[in-house]
Amino acid sequence: MYAHITGWGMAVPSRVLTNHDLAQMVETDNEWIVSRTGIQERHIANPEQTSASLAIEAALKALEVANLKPVDVDLIIVSTSTPEHVFPATACLVQDRLGAARAGAFDLSAACSGFIYALDIATQAIRTESVKNALVIGTETLSRFVDWEDRTTCILFGDGAGAFVLQAGEEPGGLISSVMRSDGSGGNLLILPAGGSHLPASPETVREGLHYIQMHGREVFRFATRVMAQATEEAVKKAHLSLEDISLIIPHQANQRIIETAARKLNFPMERVMVNVDRYGNTSTASIPIATCEAIQSGRLQAGDKTVFVGFGAGLTWGAAVVIWSGPFPVRRRVRPTRYRLLARLRSILLRLVRRIEGIIWGNG
Repeated sequence: MYAHITGWGMAVPSRVLTNHDLAQMVETDNEWIVSRTGIQERHIANPEQTSASLAIEAALKALEVANLKPVDVDLIIVSTSTPEHVFPATACLVQDRLGAARAGAFDLSAACSGFIYALDIATQAIRTESVKNALVIGTETLSRFVDWEDRTTCILFGDGAGAFVLQAGEEPGGLISSVMRSDGSGGNLLILPAGGSHLPASPETVREGLHYIQMHGREVFRFATRVMAQATEEAVKKAHLSLEDISLIIPHQANQRIIETAARKLNFPMERVMVNVDRYGNTSTASIPIATCEAIQSGRLQAGDKTVFVGFGAGLTWGAAVVIWSGPFPVRRRVRPTRYRLLARLRSILLRLVRRIEGIIWGNG
């Protein structure tokens, strides 16, 4: 059994923050940012937007492409470093609002590598016939966790979400090889220090800015340029292919210089590398699915193409996956996943009401 990618969707906030806008907020300018990162603008969530709301928007688009009803989804994995809460899982909130009543759901935390990790786990679940249909989502609202007075980090990050639908099929396709690696000794190089059990939130942690992203840029750059090339080569070799067989590499969109350096180490032409970091910044685990959606829209990724997803992130983590792009399965009748949202909302309200009545009954008992 193979896990084909049959649906895809992305969601980004409408608000755009340019480098010129940032120059009014912190000591920087467009030339300084572009020369170091390649980023020209990024999308920033409005107050009413969250990681879950962006995830739902992307997921509905992916389900629409795949022509799949939410109730037919068996598994939802949300990869995020900016969840709605420590618990419950953001994936459970997404499951409820989508109306995916039969789906198991959980969050995955592997920072910017998370979408590759989640894609691999969903693929294994389908290959072992544990599930037939899976929804993998990468979603972030990193703007809520950056220090807007720190020019070394606030210039980098943007908000957004991307989603894939994976479906079981007997024809070869989908993810055919993967590499997942980690090195926890570098955990301090890219970190959000406070808010967990090690440093619970307190007036002191807030005063010291420990709820903001902290990064050692030079060390992360050296690490990233090394592992991006290594992971790509390893994944391609595991797939019994060569780089000449790869139509397109879609890397994590962290930094233009990192992407170009990795391509040079691979001796791989930049014309066959998908780059959109200039318009979105670093959206962490959402960057690969967002870039994939744009590659499809521009005609750079088509059914039958062999592509590589490769990324790195906090942890330290890194990974790569070789995918034979499938596209949607043939369908007899179109469905509209968005029509199920009202039913999902009514179901959620009804379940809450039942639990409240049960609480009253047992409390009185």
